[in-house]
Amino acid sequence: MTTDNGGGFDRDKDEFARGARCVVVFPEHGISSRDVAARLEETAGLAMAIGVVVVEKVSFRVRQPRPSTLIGSGQVEMLAATVRMEEADLVVFDAALTPVQQRNLEKELGAKVIDRTGLILEIFGERAATAEGRLQVELAHLDYQAGRLVRSWTHLERQRGGFGFLGGPGETQIEADRRLIRDRMARLKKELEQVSRTRGLHRDRRQRAPWPVIALVGYTNAGKSTLFNRLTGAHVVAEDLLFATLDPTLRQISLPGIDKAILSDTVGFVSELPTQLVAAFKATLEEVISADLLVHVRDIAHPDTMAQRDDVEAVLRDIGVDETTPRIEAWNKLDLLSDEDRTELVGEAARREDVVAISALDGEGVSDLLDTIATLLTAGHRRYVITLDAGDGAGAAWLHAHGEVLGQEVEGDSAAYDVRMAPRDYERFLQRSA
Repeated sequence: MTTDNGGGFDRDKDEFARGARCVVVFPEHGISSRDVAARLEETAGLAMAIGVVVVEKVSFRVRQPRPSTLIGSGQVEMLAATVRMEEADLVVFDAALTPVQQRNLEKELGAKVIDRTGLILEIFGERAATAEGRLQVELAHLDYQAGRLVRSWTHLERQRGGFGFLGGPGETQIEADRRLIRDRMARLKKELEQVSRTRGLHRDRRQRAPWPVIALVGYTNAGKSTLFNRLTGAHVVAEDLLFATLDPTLRQISLPGIDKAILSDTVGFVSELPTQLVAAFKATLEEVISADLLVHVRDIAHPDTMAQRDDVEAVLRDIGVDETTPRIEAWNKLDLLSDEDRTELVGEAARREDVVAISALDGEGVSDLLDTIATLLTAGHRRYVITLDAGDGAGAAWLHAHGEVLGQEVEGDSAAYDVRMAPRDYERFLQRSA
């Protein structure tokens, strides 16, 4: 059943559930380093991540964006014909649409229209598994929807899952209660501030411990969770799906010369990541900001791997990661390359100190990655000779836990330990002794 309320195009919720037919549109304008086919595939992957069926992918060259519809009138007619021919329920624009453009396109195309920001928010709304993740997504969603002209907000007073781009309570009503939105956003921000404080306390305890924190960062679907599982033996969801991981996961690992370190798996980045999400997920991304080392996991087999690298670096700058934070690149998915390309990339990685070529899927190069991580984390370590009472088992255990004990000599009632450790750990040891 289809209804037109005069201000937008609405359908029953079930028609936009999983299995809805979708057309993906990429309005290409300006100069871009991205491959058009790869961009369409990425957007189609984003659409499929919410369970719709992509029946067609089209791109239009836009010389001058139209304020009313973004694309030209002739292009709108061509797109409308495609929508009718494919019997599509949904059109996803790989671009940012204004509320006016979204409304006009829905009227012209006779189908639901969402833009890239709305699509990503919809995915996050479905995937957020923890209370913190749901708070972050809802805040981002409200911030985005506050500017939409044709929506309603009665669902904010109800307990429900999802956030309503593709249907839900109240969507056929047109009025928007902005005061209700502002009040709800204020409450969410307060709750997230509390989450941030709690996370900060946990982080402070880890720093006092002190264990180095290693954060895996990278473009969505680059293989971070697969690598995380291989390094930790965890079972974080890892599948060929965009944004498979939203909520951060921390696990303890051991490294050569380092008894304990904390590895963090984080949400994947994406080009043109909605600013609302960057702001809302700041509490989560603080794990990245405070990390001792970043491992940038790259899908080296992807045709847009360099553009994806630039996107990740841009997001890291946006969230305030210090440029001096040590980082290495893990060139992942060697298993997808041809023998010739693989040999070339492995050789190039071997010539660089900040790159390790790996396959997280089959484990190739992972031991080299661990060695490189350990080398970087211990680069500033120094050797100290520390004398303890022979019976000071707790002190000896502390040295083994926080440094690399290279040798030990016992003489009478004392024991001398030759230890390599970070200067800050040595200072902590002195404070402990005092």
